Amino acid sequence: MRKSLPPMLTASTLVLSLGVAAAFAQTTLPAQTTEYRGNLWFVELSGAPTASGNSLTNVRAEKTAFRREAAAAGIKYTERRSFDVLFNGFSIEVSASERKRIAGLQGVKAMYPVEVIQAPSPEMLGGGAAQDMATAIAMTGANVAQTAGWSGAGVKVAVLDTGIDIDHPDFGGNGTNGSTPFPTARVTHGWDFVGDAFNADPSSPSYDPTPVPDANPDDCGGHGTHVAGIIGANGTINGVAPGVTFGAYRVFGCSGSTTADIMVAAMERALADGMHVLNMSIGSAFQWPQYPTAQAADRLVDRGVVVVASIGNSGANGLFAAGAPGLGQKVIGTASFDNTAVTLSQFTVSPDNKAIGYSTMTGSVAAPTAGSLPMARTGTTSSTADACNPLPANSLKNKAALIRRGTCGFSVKAANAQAAGAKAVVIYNNSAGRFSGTIAGSGVTIPTVQISDTEGALINGRLAAGAVTMTWQSGVGSFPNPTGNLISSFSSYGLSPDLALKPDVGAPGGLIYSTYPLEQGGFATLSGTSMASPHVAGIAALVRQAQPATPAQSMRTLLQNNADPKPWFGNPGLGYLDNVHRQGAGMADAPGAIGATVKVTPSSLSLGESAAGPQTRRLTLENSAGAAVTYNLSYVNALSTGANTFSPSFNLSDATVTFSTPSVTVPARSNRAAVDVTVTAASGPVGGQYGGYIVLTNAADPTKVLRVPFAGYIGDYQARQVLVPTSFGFPLVGKATSCVRVIDFECINGSFVIPSASFAYTMTDVYNAPSFLVHFDHHARRMRLEAVDASGKTWGWILDEEYLPRNSTSTGFFSFGWDGTTFSGMGKTGFQRSPVPNGRYVVKLSVLKALGDESNPAHWENWTSPSITIARP
Repeated sequence: MRKSLPPMLTASTLVLSLGVAAAFAQTTLPAQTTEYRGNLWFVELSGAPTASGNSLTNVRAEKTAFRREAAAAGIKYTERRSFDVLFNGFSIEVSASERKRIAGLQGVKAMYPVEVIQAPSPEMLGGGAAQDMATAIAMTGANVAQTAGWSGAGVKVAVLDTGIDIDHPDFGGNGTNGSTPFPTARVTHGWDFVGDAFNADPSSPSYDPTPVPDANPDDCGGHGTHVAGIIGANGTINGVAPGVTFGAYRVFGCSGSTTADIMVAAMERALADGMHVLNMSIGSAFQWPQYPTAQAADRLVDRGVVVVASIGNSGANGLFAAGAPGLGQKVIGTASFDNTAVTLSQFTVSPDNKAIGYSTMTGSVAAPTAGSLPMARTGTTSSTADACNPLPANSLKNKAALIRRGTCGFSVKAANAQAAGAKAVVIYNNSAGRFSGTIAGSGVTIPTVQISDTEGALINGRLAAGAVTMTWQSGVGSFPNPTGNLISSFSSYGLSPDLALKPDVGAPGGLIYSTYPLEQGGFATLSGTSMASPHVAGIAALVRQAQPATPAQSMRTLLQNNADPKPWFGNPGLGYLDNVHRQGAGMADAPGAIGATVKVTPSSLSLGESAAGPQTRRLTLENSAGAAVTYNLSYVNALSTGANTFSPSFNLSDATVTFSTPSVTVPARSNRAAVDVTVTAASGPVGGQYGGYIVLTNAADPTKVLRVPFAGYIGDYQARQVLVPTSFGFPLVGKATSCVRVIDFECINGSFVIPSASFAYTMTDVYNAPSFLVHFDHHARRMRLEAVDASGKTWGWILDEEYLPRNSTSTGFFSFGWDGTTFSGMGKTGFQRSPVPNGRYVVKLSVLKALGDESNPAHWENWTSPSITIARP
């Protein structure tokens, strides 16, 4: 049984009582936090679904048996959706107490929360032009593949997203909103599962959890249209595979969120519609590959559908942050690289009219297209250059203020500059590349624009030497991106919590100009792994057209074998390769994958923990060409990361690889050869992750190279601590004081106090019952809470969960409420629920580490609570 809390849920405030209440610093919720829907659950039944070989008769008989047994036990629940093909089970709505009883019914294999998944929120950047898509396509060689005649013609690509704007001319639409009947010649399949108003997030003012499905998957959100354009727009934008046809599976309303069970339903529909490739630029971070969306995606691959998914935008949250479904064992989880160029609005600076590319901040008034202003720096020191404090009156009168990013919010900077008389604000990045900011709601009425770090440094240097004048321009220009061809700052780190190598491969996802709904301008520049995933899906369509006999299971092999690893984003000039657990095999190479005649399997090596010693794996080479080929074997290390999850450090790796033979010859015509490789892990840092690439160089043509990425964990994985106290001293027993939402005795996004030892809980509601506050520094395979009275008698378990995520931040925590009941036994009536008598109890918390052995005490962490007094009225 299982009830994992959402990957990014943290309580917002913690108050500690030591006689009197003393406040801790507030723990801020990340902007992408999704509320935990404690009453929505997947129920997985014991048998396999039909996609894994079970008969429909057997699958439905199991469901009938479940319904009968639940009714006989008097368990109340509401069935939401039933799944037969990619998942054998249901999604249900159920109270916490009834859900725990269901977990004990015969035939129930596991339960998983139905995650509420926010609509993807990629960074949006103003400006852009079709040539930005052209530079992105050039990064993977998709333009070369198109010149060779490959367009993806005949390949059906499913887009599981916000829908597709079927009126858009780049998809063959009529060009007028609402004028194109569905289906069209390009968008041939699809379904709207939710309707415009749907929003599954209860904390949202527009909360509307009732789906209103219909047959037209037209897009009003924008994200899906942008994704589809990257895959295969054919018009103003030339996508990666402009000859494909689409299936549009809309799982989001115009704004808000969806649920994981709707995603599974959409996957089953895409399979039924005969899609060849499925793109999912969507996911739930910090998940496990066992989560139902990942399981369903794996089964899609078994059924012949290539599945590509974004790995996530949680790069700022550290290691082990990859999301499902991208974590699926057979899914192509995709990382993002920044585009090499971006088209932007521009102004020039004196004395040589040097062009500076800018984008207008969200919420800013429009920048003018003509006119000049003298420029001025707000300061030269950390305390002044950031403009976070009020500036002298009239110090910027009638000038454009150059301000460095950092220390405080953009709105504060812009407001301070305006108060000092500025007529415009130019904010430059304090790290490499471009960024996207907002001053929405600030009340600032002067143009506020953003530029790159290098452009800011250039202007700053000129101002130090003398006067500088800026002149607004009416046209746009193409500007090199300082972080082009490097991993995007937002792209999530792996490994998977089961130490599988993730992500698998990367593609351009930073600063991508693509289609957008006509009513929202028709085109837009967005950034995210959401933009990288469809690029890979488009390449998969090209490969499928060129090599139609390629099994879905082999697509990742072709992409990984032929990918090109990129240098470390932190300082590419040093020549070190970026982490394998962040870029996977590297940048996808379309011509290499299309023209491949030799493939190497497995195409990546997940080596596990180094405590097990050197790992030997066999690589098999298969040659479909008419001539034998010989490869020389070597390896190269990528950078390692340190043990700290939340603040990655970067280290040189001393891992070594030896080979059973220095070269291998593969005979012609689908013959095979094998070589054994032995990897000795990096010696440190202990608790970190290491990786590299096995390199197979064609002896006759050294420009032709195949690669196999490898990665692993340094040290004993079960030595990694899960229950880290942090500065708050977790675990703690708290009492809720406010909750954004209450589900049974679960306080969602709440504030808590820690009562004194003499405090008595009346158990009347969540505000008068204990909540167990726990920080998970790492994923947990299982967690169990048990109640023990003063005499030492165990009254049963309170909670028993599997596959829990880590917290998204180093200070975040999960809260687990207790209603005063415990559970025991199982059988046809499920686990039995009983209230504990009034009295004093301690609660024992046990956590099984990731990949831990339940029978090994050393793989568990344990904590016993202080005494808890229950005194019901």
